[in-house]
Amino acid sequence: QVQVVESGGGLVQPGGSLRLSCAASGFTLDYYAIGWFRQAPVQLREGVACISSRDGFAHYADSVKGRFTISGDNAKNTVYLQMDTLRVEDTAVYFCAARDPWYTSSCTNKVSEYTSWGQGTQVTVSS
Repeated sequence: QVQVVESGGGLVQPGGSLRLSCAASGFTLDYYAIGWFRQAPVQLREGVACISSRDGFAHYADSVKGRFTISGDNAKNTVYLQMDTLRVEDTAVYFCAARDPWYTSSCTNKVSEYTSWGQGTQVTVSS
């Protein structure tokens, strides 16, 4: 059974950093791309970053480029999202998800391409 579990959220001041983890089970990262998404209150879920371990490809939303870094540790079957220079507008529930393996192209941030979702972890950026 394909499962992902997020951890690492919390409260941080503007300009601070957090690292989120996405632990995968029931599959290996070699065959599934992983995406990070976020959803703020009364807003649609949006893609933040994704990574394909098979080819090392990573993709970022414009809003986080240069501030967030996605990486994978295949030995631990875990994907990380390092978030630096956090802003108040980064406040949201962050989710990770495994992309449907039917998609063999480089990963995207399209919500519809991801099938196995975690329960989310809250990130609050506030002074």
